[in-house]
Amino acid sequence: MTVDPQTTVHHATHNGNEQHFCSSGCRAKFIADPERYLSPAPKLAPSAQPGAIWTCPMHPEIRQQGPGNCPICGMALEPEEPAPDNAPNPELVDFTRRLWVAGVLSVPLLLISMVADMLGLRIVSPAASPWVQLALCAPIVLWSGKPFFERGWRSLKTRRLNMFSLISIGVGSAFAYSLTATVAPGLFPATFQLEGGMVPVYYEAAGVVIALVLLGQVLELRARAATGKAIRALLDLAPKTAHKIGADGSETEVPVADITVGDRLRIRPGDAIPVDGVVVEGRSPVDESMLTGESVPIEKHANALVTGGTVNGTGSLIIKASAVGADTMLARIVRMVADAQRSRAPIQAVADRISAWFVPAVLCIAVVTFIVWLLIGPEPRFGHALLNAIAVLIIACPCALGLATPMSIMVGTGRGAQAGVLVKNAEALQALEKVNVLVIDKTGTLTEGKPKLITIEAIGHSEDTLLALAAAVESSSEHPLAQAIVEAAHERGLSLGAVVDFASQTGLGVSASVDGRQVVLGNAAQLQRVGVDPASIDAAAESHREKGAGVMLIAVDGALAGLLAVADPIRKTARSSLDALKAQGLRIIMLTGDNPTTADAVAKAVGGIDDVRAGLKPQDKARIIGELKAEGAIVAMAGDGINDAPALARADVGLAMGSGTDVAIESAGMTLVGGDLSAIVRAVVLSRATMRNIRQNLFFSFLFNGLGVPIAAGILYPVAGILLSPMFAGAAMALSSFTVVLNALRLGTVRLQSP
Repeated sequence: MTVDPQTTVHHATHNGNEQHFCSSGCRAKFIADPERYLSPAPKLAPSAQPGAIWTCPMHPEIRQQGPGNCPICGMALEPEEPAPDNAPNPELVDFTRRLWVAGVLSVPLLLISMVADMLGLRIVSPAASPWVQLALCAPIVLWSGKPFFERGWRSLKTRRLNMFSLISIGVGSAFAYSLTATVAPGLFPATFQLEGGMVPVYYEAAGVVIALVLLGQVLELRARAATGKAIRALLDLAPKTAHKIGADGSETEVPVADITVGDRLRIRPGDAIPVDGVVVEGRSPVDESMLTGESVPIEKHANALVTGGTVNGTGSLIIKASAVGADTMLARIVRMVADAQRSRAPIQAVADRISAWFVPAVLCIAVVTFIVWLLIGPEPRFGHALLNAIAVLIIACPCALGLATPMSIMVGTGRGAQAGVLVKNAEALQALEKVNVLVIDKTGTLTEGKPKLITIEAIGHSEDTLLALAAAVESSSEHPLAQAIVEAAHERGLSLGAVVDFASQTGLGVSASVDGRQVVLGNAAQLQRVGVDPASIDAAAESHREKGAGVMLIAVDGALAGLLAVADPIRKTARSSLDALKAQGLRIIMLTGDNPTTADAVAKAVGGIDDVRAGLKPQDKARIIGELKAEGAIVAMAGDGINDAPALARADVGLAMGSGTDVAIESAGMTLVGGDLSAIVRAVVLSRATMRNIRQNLFFSFLFNGLGVPIAAGILYPVAGILLSPMFAGAAMALSSFTVVLNALRLGTVRLQSP
């Protein structure tokens, strides 16, 4: 469109040239990738990166640089790394074009060859009919069907028979026979010839089968493209530009690719956060639904972590970039989803074993069918023998069998990514379905993993005064409970006094002078050390300890001033999530390194825990999981810390809470990105839905082939006079693939129940 430089307010300078834009959106896209718009290249392939690895969607062990065809199944290879844009699949574009040609030519071919005879019409003369059919069929077979013959020939050369072997042999036989009958009918014996020396031709079988196979391939390619939408949707979450704050405080809009670790960025209200970072200034709710699957925004303030791709709310933030490019959480999620979609579930081995002998068996059945019909079939025997053998070859194409498992895995893992359940491999997805024991850690799994101040009981002082004094002293300490007190003071907006003479008494507590006042914090022995009797507050302190809180007593100027209770809050969804998991038949066991009192308090608070084992070391957790497995249990372990890594690796399925450490995430088979216990519920529902979908697909595949092959061979002819034309066999084959694809796509809308 034309833009008036004098009226538009959107401008940018590139290589010394002034560019003008109709909107801020167009300007942002240009700034992110100027060369794309100044010298646009045609988008013909889903991956334009040089040296990209391409792999087969059905056989991920096949990997090569650049596009090609799978030597096992013959399907076109796809790039391992999904493209960030929505460029069309070149094979889909090519096959769609071939389908249009085949479809347009198949209609008159059918009219001349079959419909006219059925209605008693004469569209062309009998002598000209074979030549007209040849003219219509040749482009379909030789051009539209060319990829099938190329792949079929390659499968014969490599002795890896597949669906294209059957298609090329069947269609090639029908076309070659018909061509010979048209060009040299005299070569056939008199018993083959009709009135006038004509020999029957079967161009319609060859042409229409090619059109139907192309239709099935196009539907399949479209469905596979749809499975990639989950990944592209994730890639689209990250903005293309960011507002970088310079050393002088000025702001510049720069491409996200130019951001480096340590850069300061301004996040305006409503903006998507470009990279992972730490908030250095501001406060705002952030929508993290792309990570957690939950729509409730999370309040972010100074020192809070933010993730690229999440959306800022109503406030303004300044963040410092901590991870950029391929190191961001979003990039890691995309890689994990792509890897999971290519992984193979153990149940795939069933289809692989069947496919290994299925194609040779079908070839044998087709030969036997031809011989039987040629020897004892009704006249014309050769015509019946040829058409029935071709029908067997066409209807038995194992494309539906090959699609059954991979399609469900691709759709299921994509659906999981949308709900914050990242599947590392299909094996974990299958194993989770059969899990009957769930082992969970306490800290970071049942609890939030970050201690918070929950209670202040002040004596002779206001709560704010007592908290300000305690926070001033604890600001010099690195203890986790101390940090909770300091953060609570900051949240209340309290100012902290000047601290001198800070000292830490090992095993007791800390002390310091704050604005001239002597402050002592710690346990009862710490207060007794400075001559303060804590007896009057002992009962209150013990009550908090029984609830799982850590208690710090405080004395000011030699007098008892109260207590502060700090606890690791239980996750809001813990109880409802555990109830949902128990309802699904899971036994819940808690393993923790914390003390028994705190562990029991947490277990009592959340309910639904069958067994609590506390005071454990990392090797103890792994040992207990080994013992459970030895007893016959199928165990899933959920944890988030380095100490959980051995247990996560030992379990049948490791579930890493996404808020945890990299070591825990690498040791697990699944990552629950939001770190919320309700994600375990979603993971279990996803696993069971996916495996149920795979079994349905395998059933449909076996049903079509199990019923279709005998019918195509003519088993119903002696009792019902029914024969299956190759055209109907092709339609049934396409329908079987379409049924499997459609059923797999249902997983994309499955409701992953969440408390």
